[in-house]
Amino acid sequence: MTIHPPTTPPCTPETTVEIRVRGCVQGVGFRPTVWQLANRLALVGEVLNDGEGVLIRAAGPSERLESLIEQLKRDPPPLAQITDIEVRSGLAPLHRVGFTIVDSLEGATRTDIAVDAAICAACTEEILSQHQRRSGYALTNCTHCGPRLSIIRDMPYDRAATTMADFALCECCRAEYLDPGDRRFHAEPIACPACGPQVRLVALDDGPCLAGEDAIDAHTTPAIEAPIDQAAALIRQGQILAIKGLGGYQLACDATSTEALERLRRLKHRPTRPLALMAKDLEMVRRYCRLDELEQQALCSAAAPIVLLERRRDEATGRPLAEALAPGLDRLGVMLPSTPLHVLLCQRLPFPIVMTSGNVSGEPQLIDDGGLGDSLSTIASHALTHDRAIARRIDDSLVQLAAGKVRMLRRARGYAPASLPLPPGFEDISPGLALGPQQKATFCLVDGQRAILSPHQGDLDDAATLDDYERNLDDFLALYDHRPAWLACDTHPDYRTSDMARHMARHMARRMADDAGLPLDAIGHHHAHIAACLADNGYPRDAAPVLGIALDGLGLGENGGLWGGEFLLADYRHCQRLGSLKSVAMPGAGAASREPWRNLLAQLIAGPGLAALKRRHPNLGVLKRLRQKPIDTLSGMIEARINSPLASSCGRLFDAVAAALELCFDHQHHEGEAAMALEALAARALTPTPPPTSRTSCAIAPYPFALHRAQGGHRILDPAPMWTALFDDLAAGKDATLIAARFHLGLAKGLGEVVGEMQDDALDEVSNDHARRLSSTRNVEAVALSGGCFHNRTLLELTLKCLAPLPVRVLTHRQVPANDGGIALGQALIAAARRHPLASDQASDSPTSAISTISTTTTVPSIATVTTATTASNNTQETAHVSGNSRTDHFPR
Repeated sequence: MTIHPPTTPPCTPETTVEIRVRGCVQGVGFRPTVWQLANRLALVGEVLNDGEGVLIRAAGPSERLESLIEQLKRDPPPLAQITDIEVRSGLAPLHRVGFTIVDSLEGATRTDIAVDAAICAACTEEILSQHQRRSGYALTNCTHCGPRLSIIRDMPYDRAATTMADFALCECCRAEYLDPGDRRFHAEPIACPACGPQVRLVALDDGPCLAGEDAIDAHTTPAIEAPIDQAAALIRQGQILAIKGLGGYQLACDATSTEALERLRRLKHRPTRPLALMAKDLEMVRRYCRLDELEQQALCSAAAPIVLLERRRDEATGRPLAEALAPGLDRLGVMLPSTPLHVLLCQRLPFPIVMTSGNVSGEPQLIDDGGLGDSLSTIASHALTHDRAIARRIDDSLVQLAAGKVRMLRRARGYAPASLPLPPGFEDISPGLALGPQQKATFCLVDGQRAILSPHQGDLDDAATLDDYERNLDDFLALYDHRPAWLACDTHPDYRTSDMARHMARHMARRMADDAGLPLDAIGHHHAHIAACLADNGYPRDAAPVLGIALDGLGLGENGGLWGGEFLLADYRHCQRLGSLKSVAMPGAGAASREPWRNLLAQLIAGPGLAALKRRHPNLGVLKRLRQKPIDTLSGMIEARINSPLASSCGRLFDAVAAALELCFDHQHHEGEAAMALEALAARALTPTPPPTSRTSCAIAPYPFALHRAQGGHRILDPAPMWTALFDDLAAGKDATLIAARFHLGLAKGLGEVVGEMQDDALDEVSNDHARRLSSTRNVEAVALSGGCFHNRTLLELTLKCLAPLPVRVLTHRQVPANDGGIALGQALIAAARRHPLASDQASDSPTSAISTISTTTTVPSIATVTTATTASNNTQETAHVSGNSRTDHFPR
């Protein structure tokens, strides 16, 4: 649709320019903003959307054109993110009057797709006012808020390419759409009660009817608000409801009702994992949680993520929250209403509500209305829904404040898929695709301009989640018209994403009639962690290697080894292991990830010795409990190395310490449960109430860790001395909070000692001309912290404190999760750097180079082999060769 504004007095064109604006500039009110500025400046020309972003053709005096560009840079629309403005001048004169918005042009999509945005203040005021046309309308939005990614079916972004295409605008909405002075000018998803989607309350599986005080009076309740009134009444009665959010269905119930929460957990099969809650406003949040200014800003942002907040324990909170929200934890995941439907519902309730994903635990969140009966009728009595379709699933994002910065824990609604800028040095790379990890899966599209990291996809062990991942991947490739020239995946051959990468390489090779196949790089798991941290910090490609500390649960390392507590000398191309936590057996392999007592047994055998501890503390409760387990059998398995792989896992060390304190001793119901409980205990000891200006304290003595060198100079951080001290504290009856704090302090101190020792001589010990050429000094100048264990706020802050005295720059995650949610970004940049070497890379590669790529072939038998470069000497990567796929399950995943 072409819009012709009122004719303006013509000016004498002195210059004609074409202005190309790239970034997140479609679906955010950018064209209307350009129109308004251009008419204010009496310029002539046009503005349109195309595959690259926004294109402006304008003519007028040069100073006015410069003013247009400066104002766009200085004051873009609230949801816009400009990454680039390119100006071409000296064009032929424009023979036209006035300035117009013209129809979008189709083409390859190189622009960003706008993220979904929480309801703005103006729309909130509108729906709560009794005198507005949209009063009580639960699908209200404008240029500055509402659905974007969740409704887009194609690009460029126009109404016809969204799930709102079937809803024709009424006369009033069309007038707003065409009015440059209205905040709904060219807002594609707008609607009203007369022409838009309608909300309804649907009973699932013979849900209960309302009676008595909760019955709705049809004579006094407006029709569009009746379903919301009924939904609020059902929640007050203790019912569980399914609610259609921006990116999928959610399950809601009274957060102060223990009975409702316990029923939700039982029916959703989610016995202990923390549940998020939604509060009506900041006043209600403050009633239950402590709120920092940065946390408040995150809550109130357009992204409206879940924010982890300290729970208040005083008696001034009024109606208390149920303890079942986050068992054993002192922080709650809290969010504010993000849609008009949420706002209207929460206004009717005097208490916070649980707001968790609408699915059975482990499955993807439901987005299809037709699946309500099959998927959620066993959990929810009713569904508060509407007939605006959801094009793709998007989970709620999760952030926390740690070390003075808001940090991403799960990147999804409101943040993804906003593009991430590439670090300097990646401008000339060819398009590629990284498939990511197995857990907390994401994928990453990359080209010479940007990286597109997908929203959180979930854990791919579940077949339905894997199917959803594949659909979303196909969807993004089509939406962005992205045609990768190469692929990247994890070195673990049994990851679903690795298997998918091999099949994609073969399929795309057939499609391109290329017998050689599409190039595929298998990237070391922990190298990808460090590269993701470098990218998050804009670390230049040609900068010196960093000392990377990667702490997580588990990932495949060199020669099929299991890693999880690594000290790596790394840049974007190369990675060498310089040290690690001591490798300890995982008796039962995958079972050790689920049963913390197994890790405790293995740590005691590897450390002070189980028999010695029994003699020293014969009556200690945890040792008696351990004796009830089949420890003789497992001890024999460890000694014989039967189904007990060695792993340098920091996550399993946390599990072992938690088990020593009898936290989740027998079983973990969800990943990280034991570690989260352990951190909560440590935080209580390290954070007095009321909290001081600094969260952490050094008044508590850290447990000792040993630091020694193995053959070849490999440094080992060994927790063996810690166990003797820890069990002495247990025998002395010391408080569990103190023990947990001493462990965190000891681990952080040990990490700092390793860095301090390596900082002076790491490069001296590496016979590596490449590393020396990259480094401007003989010392490691930067340390990068990555891996899921650094989502532990206490560990992160203590580690930063221990590193502070050292002359190193410390890089941490902010925009991208430190856990596996960032792996795909790291994979993409490592593969791109290897495939497109800089001149300095080619000069420094030599046959004796010791800072080599992590081996991309493994020793796992009966597995499809992915062959790629294993040394930096010739800088060649072969293409994928598939020789069958016999899945083995003895590797923990």
